Amino acid sequence: MTTKRHEQVGLTDAQVLDMYYYMLLARKIDERQWLLNRAGKVPFVISCQGQEAAQVGAAFALEVGKDYLCPYYRDLGLVLVFGQTARDCMLSAFAKVEDPNSGGRQMPGHFGGKKYNILTGSSPVTTQVPHAVGMALAGKMQQKDFVVYASFGEGSSNQGDFHEGANFAGVHKLPVIFFCENNKYAISVPLKKQLACESVADRAIGYGFQGVSVDGNDPIEVYRVMKEAVERARRGEGPTLIEAVVYRLVPHSSDDDDRVYRTREEVEEAKKNDPLIVFAAYLREVGLLDESTEKDMLARVQLEVDEATEYAENAPYPTPESTLTHVYGK
Repeated sequence: MTTKRHEQVGLTDAQVLDMYYYMLLARKIDERQWLLNRAGKVPFVISCQGQEAAQVGAAFALEVGKDYLCPYYRDLGLVLVFGQTARDCMLSAFAKVEDPNSGGRQMPGHFGGKKYNILTGSSPVTTQVPHAVGMALAGKMQQKDFVVYASFGEGSSNQGDFHEGANFAGVHKLPVIFFCENNKYAISVPLKKQLACESVADRAIGYGFQGVSVDGNDPIEVYRVMKEAVERARRGEGPTLIEAVVYRLVPHSSDDDDRVYRTREEVEEAKKNDPLIVFAAYLREVGLLDESTEKDMLARVQLEVDEATEYAENAPYPTPESTLTHVYGK
């Protein structure tokens, strides 16, 4: 039997099966939303496919209900671990009034919710980074023991918001983790035209803290690196920049045609390393995922997605009169 790598980093059998469940749930929600978009039922999808392992692995190293998330628009797997449900995600996609992120006001992928410790997202990329740094500063000033997670794509790591946030966090040794999901393309711009350095993680040294690059298709390795970063932050040793190297398996969004900037051969080759396939193979090798377990989990996830879709499709939209709510003070 293959060595249980997950036990070596402190994960139990139950935890890695939960990891797979969340990865599978994120994938099936995402796939359903694409179908709904193509059917003309939801307006927009921005996908997590290919990045689920990085997101779920990172989430498991954080403490739900204690730590804070400042996620970016692809982080479906992450927010599911922190308490959002398939129903929540579908309500957001359909822009219904019960959408917990914004009451149907924001685009899909703009995650948020005070009860989940998730800071509301914004459409301009990377604005969540200085917000995360501000939250970490507040936590340090109030002597609270929480860590703030800020995620973004490698394209966002070229924005001024990232550099200002990273510099400030490094100077003040703040308990914030910068988590870059490097999926090789900033919409259509390939990595080689974005960075002159070898990896995003190389940038950390300029701000006085550790940078680590990790295989984002391996949730166990992501968890290990993330756990070390969380422990450093809690000890008062400051931030960490983690680069999870992944691949976006679908177009940038439902409005994008990725055939104009990358070959089908490249995408098909990347699909061989699909994190769901690779992680399922590992779980089978260590005897945790047999045919019956896998079938039951798939059926459970499928039921959740079906029920969530039906509920959200039939749920009410916000009323026109609510348009100005939260816009003007009373």
